[in-house]
This record gives sequence, C-alpha cells and structure tokens, in this order.
Amino acid sequence: QENDVVKVGEVIAIIEDGKSKIEDSVKLSQNINSDISSQKKEINLPQTLKNKNTQNNIKAKSTRFYSPLVRNIANKEKISLEELDKISGSGRNGRVTKNDLLQHIASIQEIDNSPVSTKNTSKSITTDYSVPINDVEIIEMDRMRKIIAKHMIASKSISAHVTSFIELDVTKMVKWRNRIKQSFLEKEGQKITYTPILFESIIKAIIDFPLINISVDQERIIKHKNIHLGMATALENGNLIVPVIKNAQEKNLLGLTKSVNDLATRARKSQLNPDEISGGTFTVTNVGSFGSVMGTPIINQPQVAILALGKIEKKVSVIEKEDGDTIAIRSKMFLSLSYDHRVVDGALGGQFLQRIANYIEQFDDNKKI
Repeated sequence: QENDVVKVGEVIAIIEDGKSKIEDSVKLSQNINSDISSQKKEINLPQTLKNKNTQNNIKAKSTRFYSPLVRNIANKEKISLEELDKISGSGRNGRVTKNDLLQHIASIQEIDNSPVSTKNTSKSITTDYSVPINDVEIIEMDRMRKIIAKHMIASKSISAHVTSFIELDVTKMVKWRNRIKQSFLEKEGQKITYTPILFESIIKAIIDFPLINISVDQERIIKHKNIHLGMATALENGNLIVPVIKNAQEKNLLGLTKSVNDLATRARKSQLNPDEISGGTFTVTNVGSFGSVMGTPIINQPQVAILALGKIEKKVSVIEKEDGDTIAIRSKMFLSLSYDHRVVDGALGGQFLQRIANYIEQFDDNKKI
C-alpha cells in the first residue's frame, strides 16, 4: 500500500514472463532474501567488535524478526543473538533497524575507548543528538513529508529570499463578513470565510503588478498571462498541500468562495486531481488560522513570491482625521510577502504589498453578493 515501509529483502511482486512456471517464481521469491544479503556492500565497523565472543551465533532461533541486512551486519561483527535481542528497536513494531545496530556498536566502541571502562552493557544507547534512545520516539517520514522537505530545501537554495511586512486595518471587511455570513449560508449553502475576500484584493494587486506573477527558468523570466492562485492547505496528518484556483482573475467573490471551499474540502479528503495541485503562479498561505500573527513563508518554486496572512486581532489604534486624531478599537492583521530578490526588488515587493493593503482597507462594506 502507499506509504508502507517494506522490509529489506521482502518480495513485493512476481512478474511472469510466460516462459517459467509459477512454482519456479515462488521458489525464487523464497530464496531472494539470502541473495540480497550476499549483495550488500560490506560495512566497515570498529575492529574491537570483530574479536567478540561468537558462542551464540545470530543464526540461532529467535522470536524476534531481524532483516537480512541486520543479520548480515551482526554476523560479521560477532554480535550474539542474546545481545541483539536486548537492543531497543526504533522500527515498526519495535523492529531493530540498521541504524539501531550501528548505534549499539558505536556505544560499545565508546566504552572500549573510554579511560575508565566499566564494560557495563546497561549503558544508555544514544542517538546522534546525545538523547537516550529510550526517551525518544522515532517517526519515519511519509512520502509526502519527504517531498515537502526536499521542495523547501531546494527553494531556499534557488531563490534569494526577502520578506516584507505590513499591518493593515481590516475592520470594514470583518464587519461586512459578520453581517452577511448567515444570509450567505442560507442562500448559497456554504460558509464565507475571510480567505476569498482577501483573495479578491490580492488578485487585483497582481493585475496591477504583473511582474509578481512570473516564474524563473534559469536566466529567463516567464511572465504568466493568467493568475493561477495557490492556497496552502494543512492536512489532518500534519502535511501540507497547495490546491490551485486556475484563472482566478476571472472569478468574482462568489466564485472564489466556492472554489476555496471546494478545493479545501477535497484536499483534506485526498480527492484532488493532479492538475488541481500544479501550475500555480502565486501562492497564499494562512498562518493566522493557527494563531500566528505573521510568518516568513518559503517560496513555492518556480514562483517568485508567496504571501502569508496573519491572525486578525482587535487593537487600540490611532485614527488620523483632518479635524484631529482619535483612538479606537480596530481589527488589524499583518501580511508577510516573501519574494525572490533575483527578479523582484524591494520597491516592487513593497509597492505590491501596499497595494493589497489599500484594496483591503478600502473594502466596500455596502457590497452586494
């Protein structure tokens, strides 16, 4: 199954060629473990372990499963079955992995090389971070997390990241949304959140500054005619996916609301099509939904900018008027724009961010939908 961790040497498929009998294939699968073990590259381990007592060979019977690779290493380094059974495993169901065994061997070497060696076999086994192995839980990265990790590292290596921030007054938007949300739910059968309202202003600003809606191919700048707006969405398992609203500039607020709700719902149910998570030209991530006031997001390659929406909070603010300044409670939030300084200068990034803020602060609180 997808994301399963396959045992070393385990047969996952038999491919028939129409020439051999099925019995021959089954017999081959039964012998494949020993074949794989003989092909493993020899691992150089501490010489002090090679003189270890060999009275209990690893080939003896045990109720615990050990992979062919672990058995091969243990045999070469004269690790007895009794000693192997005492090692705490970090694999699935407590299985001993290659790293567990190598850490055990390293700990023995440390004892042998210490000035005062007690040869105490109950010494705590530690990880590379000097944390006792009994005090940690080892979690294997799933396939999606591995892809995310590689994608983020690659982005930091490729783009010259710069982040600009701006605080804006969203009081009009908040009051309007609170006033119409119930009638909208009754009329359209779904909720309206702040996200599509903010998207509307972001799209207008991208139209005003088209050089934000570009990507980089080596030394070429690719300017996109349409706005394919990516919306970073957190999944229940902690991973992240970015559904894309294609041709977002063609949608009104109602269309954006329906697209946001539909994509977010299907993303969490793993029901998105491949073309719905690719081809984005600009990405928005909502860090405020988890309580963060601002963030410094990493650019989604090959795009050149990503916008983070902070948490909306009520604050005491100074309201500037021609007849004098006043103090009032206003709803405010931060926007954070990370952009690629190779092609987006501070002037362009700052002006684009300010334009978004202007559109949101000048929101029409008499808008009909």
